[in-house]
Amino acid sequence: MPPADETTLALTRRARRINRILAETYPDAHCELDFTDPLELLVATILSAQSTDARVNMVTPALFKRYRDARALAKATTAELEPQIHSTGFFRAKSKSLIGMAEALVARHGGKVPAAMEALVELPGVGRKTANVVLGHALGVPGLPVDRHVLRVSNRIGIAESDDPVAVEQQLCDAMPPARWTRTSDTLILHGRRICRPTPLCDECVVREHCDYFRLVISRARSGKAPRAPRQPNTRAPKTVRKPRR
Repeated sequence: MPPADETTLALTRRARRINRILAETYPDAHCELDFTDPLELLVATILSAQSTDARVNMVTPALFKRYRDARALAKATTAELEPQIHSTGFFRAKSKSLIGMAEALVARHGGKVPAAMEALVELPGVGRKTANVVLGHALGVPGLPVDRHVLRVSNRIGIAESDDPVAVEQQLCDAMPPARWTRTSDTLILHGRRICRPTPLCDECVVREHCDYFRLVISRARSGKAPRAPRQPNTRAPKTVRKPRR
């Protein structure tokens, strides 16, 4: 969380400085799900829940070959689909979501993936995180997906303060220009996987001098001072997230 005397402007500048450093550190940060069009990314992202991108990428080539568009997927049955996605976990729920999503695309959008948050989250199995992944990586619409890595890293560094992904999404979107929303998520995710893990590798971190956790906990402990426990994330209901600024 930010220092008590840190203004909103100062916090925004720090968030942008951290993002620039991470973007330079991880020029290879990108969506690690394999896809060639928005529907494939939508399917892959639904499958990635409680699974790994690597596992999903092993499953989707055969899946995409068999179901080439939303109409083909809408005609599938759960009995057909479940064995094909079994290894991704929660295959029964995911098969229902995929078929329901495809049926909704055909019925409401002519089989095309809509380029709007409001329409995407109305599809079965699609929440804000999944919608933001598809918007930002496949449709060219600013989106900032908040997964467990983004949630952990942004709170620990102190550029967001909430355990609610929607609130963290709004805070990060407020701090970053829309053109950098998707890239911000990609770099925070990669930093969370490589360095800012549940047990962080602070000595290897390129943004530790800008990090509240390093300042309040690690540095104080090393100087012999009692570490100050960071405040618990704000659990109040988040404000309504605004539509992405164009």
